[in-house]
Amino acid sequence: YPRQHGPETQLSKFNLTEIEAMLGSYTKVLFVRDPFQRLISTFMQGMGSSPSFSSFVQDVLDSGQPNAPMAWNPLISLCQPCLVQYDYVVMFGFLRQELGHLLRRAGLPVDSHLPKFTDTQVRWTYSWLSEQMFNELSLQQKQQLSHFYRWDLAAFSFSGSLLSD
Repeated sequence: YPRQHGPETQLSKFNLTEIEAMLGSYTKVLFVRDPFQRLISTFMQGMGSSPSFSSFVQDVLDSGQPNAPMAWNPLISLCQPCLVQYDYVVMFGFLRQELGHLLRRAGLPVDSHLPKFTDTQVRWTYSWLSEQMFNELSLQQKQQLSHFYRWDLAAFSFSGSLLSD
């Protein structure tokens, strides 16, 4: 889109005509990840100040959606998939399968300089880690997390998500 704007400029800063023109001129790709795995990743990166995963989850739940930091805010509120018509939605853990196809469809060269993805190992590790950390939570916390991320779980097919049970 020809208008100059910085990388941090939000769509809400533009008028409707500009937004439609911008979104119509871009290939829109949305990368999504199971919300529970996003929480684990955030916790492990030390983005929360809580000593245990259970207390971190309680901090997330206590913060509420309007005040939640971007790291654990539901995807629906961050990327507006009901308003923005994305060309591609790529699930975390399937990058190896999707990246070549995505690059070809976008008209970009698919070369051998792409990093090696270890999707299978990552999925297995997160599956094991998710079960361990999920077991640390109380039934009430599990139910509250499922409610907190209910729209993400409804919008995206996170097969095997512990929060959708």
